[in-house]
Amino acid sequence: MKVIKVKPRGFASNSYILTADGKRAVVIDCAQPHVYEVCNKENLIPEYVLLTHGHFDHVGGCGKFFKEGAKICCGEKEEPLIFSAENKGLFGGVYIPEFEIERTFSDGEEVELCGIKIKVIATPGHTSGGVCYLAGDCLFSGDTLFREGVGRCDLPTGSSAELIKSVKKLLNLKGNCKVYCGHDEDTTLDYERENNPYV
Repeated sequence: MKVIKVKPRGFASNSYILTADGKRAVVIDCAQPHVYEVCNKENLIPEYVLLTHGHFDHVGGCGKFFKEGAKICCGEKEEPLIFSAENKGLFGGVYIPEFEIERTFSDGEEVELCGIKIKVIATPGHTSGGVCYLAGDCLFSGDTLFREGVGRCDLPTGSSAELIKSVKKLLNLKGNCKVYCGHDEDTTLDYERENNPYV
């Protein structure tokens, strides 16, 4: 599996393009419309978009991907939050593009998309319905786990107690997965087990 990291232009999250066959792709957190342009440049057809959660800085490209036929998916408890008035009203009323959720996932569910086996891990705390995705030895942690840090929990449906539980859940995974974070730089589980002050 190849992972292409797309950094944001201005403020938004990192986006990740995953492909197993060099033709089809799964995108995790399509933060901005230009992520679609990167897929085109790589000659990849994005068939699925997986959202770790529904904040504006992670879903900004969903309108473009939805219009082009990609299926957008998220955790089962996150779908109501994405389109709620409180989410759309964050930070003075940020823009949430028009799109629909094709499918939701439950905790522990395992799916195969575009030839990639992905496990869904419910990680409430940053939002109540947030999830992370495990594909092989790659963990896509959204805004739950960062390098030497964790996500904020003071936004609607956030919970510091749940966030700490979720972080510990991730660090209890077997092995030394590479962690692709929602913001800033990548890390590994072993590094966070030794260096993350929140654990």
